[in-house]
Amino acid sequence: MRLDKFLKVSRILKRRTVAQEACDSGRVDVNGRPAKPGCQLKIGDSVCVHFAGGALTFRVKLLKESVKKDEAQDMYEIITEL
Repeated sequence: MRLDKFLKVSRILKRRTVAQEACDSGRVDVNGRPAKPGCQLKIGDSVCVHFAGGALTFRVKLLKESVKKDEAQDMYEIITEL
């Protein structure tokens, strides 16, 4: 699954365009490397999203094209939140 779509479906970022802009500006790392919006995620990948006030690091647990709001948190496991 594409990184930008995962960020939107898992509700880590609100919209896919916001996810694309974050990736393009270098604020998203996958397995320690800057990632582009089209980066293909796999289960077990470590993703770090840098926000203005901190960062969120999580591990991908589930890849689905669409999920309900209640199930979105099951797609990832938070490692650190700053």
